[in-house]
Amino acid sequence: MRITVVSTKGGVGKTTIAANLAGFLADLGKRVLLVDADVQPALSSYYPIRCESSGGVFQLLIGGDTENVISRTVLPHVDLIVSNDPTGQLPNLLLHAPDGRTRLRYLLDRFDDSYDFVVIDTPGSLSALQDAAVLAADLLISPLPPEMLSAREFSRGTIAMLERLRPMERMRIPVPPLAAVLNRIDRTRNAAEIASTVRNELFFGSASQIRLLETAIPNLVAYREAATLGIPVHLYEPRRPAGRTSPSALETMESLVRELLPATIPGASRSFDGVAA
Repeated sequence: MRITVVSTKGGVGKTTIAANLAGFLADLGKRVLLVDADVQPALSSYYPIRCESSGGVFQLLIGGDTENVISRTVLPHVDLIVSNDPTGQLPNLLLHAPDGRTRLRYLLDRFDDSYDFVVIDTPGSLSALQDAAVLAADLLISPLPPEMLSAREFSRGTIAMLERLRPMERMRIPVPPLAAVLNRIDRTRNAAEIASTVRNELFFGSASQIRLLETAIPNLVAYREAATLGIPVHLYEPRRPAGRTSPSALETMESLVRELLPATIPGASRSFDGVAA
């Protein structure tokens, strides 16, 4: 299964969600391939690499190389295709290629037998590279900070991007369902009110392929500290500290995966538009 973390707004936490989702799935025994399709290669350095390949996402997308692009991270079961396009050529090259927006989808077919999940991080702006990552996915996740500017950008940018890609369905390339997740929720009353407004007053209920998850990700220092150490946050904070009301990182990640991918956790029954692991 392929999961793309996407937003047309930068700085909303895409890389953190992609890395920690991969780490949690790997801890469940799943084989995970991370693909860093962002020209700002934060995901490429999130987990230490123990065996670096000679190529990366540039060689994958431009040369069609699937043999020399897999780096091994220190995490068991987590491999990585690094971002290696420092001059930002990929979006323009894909824009002018006849198959630019569909190329990643078909190249990833070659990894189907090697991995249970492919998790793709994306640039925070509209581009042919972002389009390619969206069309390569079975499921989209979009982080949504609990403030109205981000909610409006989600409506204006991310949803508009999905609608722009709808004509690809005539080529039997569906636009995947999207799950929005409230991210960096703090404990102030204002944040709670905005989160409630986002849940109740925006458009999520009217679009069958868009859903706002019940799981919300707290704004905790544990996520930053785990990233600094290069370990999944659920391993860094497996228990809720005494006196804190917000869930531990382990509780949050388990809730997120249980809601998104119920087949991966025994006893989970919820599903997202029929998508299964």
